[in-house]
Amino acid sequence: MAKTTNINIRTEPDVKQRIENLFSQFGITVSDAVNIFFHQSLMQGGLPFQMQIPEYNAETLAAIDDVDNNRNMSPAFDSMDDLMRSLYA
Repeated sequence: MAKTTNINIRTEPDVKQRIENLFSQFGITVSDAVNIFFHQSLMQGGLPFQMQIPEYNAETLAAIDDVDNNRNMSPAFDSMDDLMRSLYA
């Protein structure tokens, strides 16, 4: 049997659980997946996928800006009747 070594990785508990659930659907462990990633990286001579910063259109950037600045994107209503009148206006 080949010698092995340990690598410790820190991640959020939710991410760990979700990734374990995902990989289990393929019948592999997180350790198996990391080893696949390492072998693919060696075969490719780098990361086995392209990394790039996403480019957003102006409308998407404006929406992100609205959310980032905590702008209220909808009016407040004092009653359900006011809300319904606004919806049907």
